[in-house]
Amino acid sequence: MIDQNDSRSLHAAAELFFFTYRAFTSRPDRLLAERGLGRVHHRILYFVGRHPQLAVNALLGILGVSKQALNAPLRQLVEMQLVAVEVAAHDRRVKQLSLTAAGQALEDELTGVQTQHLAAAFAAAGSEAAAGWQQAMQAILDQA
Repeated sequence: MIDQNDSRSLHAAAELFFFTYRAFTSRPDRLLAERGLGRVHHRILYFVGRHPQLAVNALLGILGVSKQALNAPLRQLVEMQLVAVEVAAHDRRVKQLSLTAAGQALEDELTGVQTQHLAAAFAAAGSEAAAGWQQAMQAILDQA
């Protein structure tokens, strides 16, 4: 248990979080770098993969970025034929995003590495610890 009044314990937890995130993202980052892509590209692929025909404006909201910040990486993914853009049938002003077969394969590879990390960690820690981790992560989100 981490003593919430002990700054050393909290700093140690923050360090662990940092190093864990680095380990969690290191292999996907290498795979992305081989293609000239970065972490933002993975986030786009991930959320478009989870929400086929996702509107660009909805993706902006999910990622919490501006149109300018999204434009270049999204354009790159479209040019690489990893993401397809279609006009929505209900409103021609709305652009909807989906993964191509190549985009889905890349997203599966990138996220597969991460889900394997999570599965191994949850198995090692046990279901009670996994539930506690999910509660802690949700509490961080709720405070943000």
